[in-house]
Amino acid sequence: MTIAEQIRTIAADARQAAIAMAKLPTTAKNDLLMAMAMALINNTPHLIDENRKDLEAGEKKGLSAAMLDRLMLDEARVKAMADGLREVANLPDPVGEVTRMWKRPNGLMVGKMRIPLGVIGIIYEARPNVTADAAALCLKAGNSVILRGGSEAIHSNLAIARILGGEMERAGIPKAALSVIPFPEREGVLEMLKQEEFIDLIIPRGGESLIRFVVEHSKIPVIKHYKGVCHVFVDASADFDMAERIVVNAKVQRPGVCNALETLLIHKDVAETFIPRIARTLTDLKVELRGDDCVRQFAPQAKKATEEDWQAEYLELILAVRVVDDLDEAIDHINAYGSLHTEAIVTGDYHNSQRFIREVNSSTVLVNASTRFADGNQLGLGAEIGISTTKLHSFGPMGLEDLTTTKFIVYGDGQIRA
Repeated sequence: MTIAEQIRTIAADARQAAIAMAKLPTTAKNDLLMAMAMALINNTPHLIDENRKDLEAGEKKGLSAAMLDRLMLDEARVKAMADGLREVANLPDPVGEVTRMWKRPNGLMVGKMRIPLGVIGIIYEARPNVTADAAALCLKAGNSVILRGGSEAIHSNLAIARILGGEMERAGIPKAALSVIPFPEREGVLEMLKQEEFIDLIIPRGGESLIRFVVEHSKIPVIKHYKGVCHVFVDASADFDMAERIVVNAKVQRPGVCNALETLLIHKDVAETFIPRIARTLTDLKVELRGDDCVRQFAPQAKKATEEDWQAEYLELILAVRVVDDLDEAIDHINAYGSLHTEAIVTGDYHNSQRFIREVNSSTVLVNASTRFADGNQLGLGAEIGISTTKLHSFGPMGLEDLTTTKFIVYGDGQIRA
């Protein structure tokens, strides 16, 4: 068969498998996930061997050290994947939940019930753990899932899928509920994006170029976020020790992720005191600063910021810093330059914290906490399927509930419409 024919077959089989998945009881899904977790642990040496093939190929291709690190599997990372499966198994099952009921004047009882979305396609880069995480969340929510990982992780992804699929067969669950596109050609992605007859939702996970490619070519609804231009605003009433801890954590702990801090906003009333302190700390941590004229007055080591810096997602140890007149200017800056991802305020003023929460339009807004908490696991959702900065049908980190939709259910006792 051609690639197009193979993709259509995979998608059609996934649609049939989704019918069976939607009917699975919670205990069967949880037992499956626990068995999958144990199978990953038992096959750790095999997974590391297959992953080594990807690492060796990546080194030959000249992948960066950061990319190779994201690609690498070892015993600890395999255990983390297994722990993620167990964590999803322990989460409440959203399928079948009646979210609300109300009574109409004619006596009809009307409600909304959570149901699976159906077939979900995940297109992602590098990290093999996404194969297990995405499979766990989609299956627990009663869906089928089609996974298309990057070519750099093809051996790792196929090995993980074979192990998980083996447990599905043993449990009598259709293997087609979990499929991995087995070839690296881009044609596979393009054909997958045409299968609107069978696939209900596409979730791309990766860099901005990948996500824009998927959005441009997909005939299927896409959940996406292009980038994470995340802000921290240090208000005039902020505790400086707290502000320093939050800024350092948000920028330095893991600068290459989408919830890392990219622009720091500082109230003018504390600029003279706070800027030298935070600039010294960040410079010692090898962070390059790019600031406006006021920032450079108190931190001469900072480079002059340009208009492009306010829009930049650096994903490295570079930070844009700007002084603002007040809360209004901070909110205006965020709403103008932000990417609807994650923003934080450090403040001792309750009124300002509530205004920030109400008026900042991003999908995660924090008060006196690091932007690094914009993560499904950290927010208590279990393993995360992705982060959405679109508002339909989900906004922010996506967990189990976001892999379902709702249908209306109506109870009557013979009513007819006049």
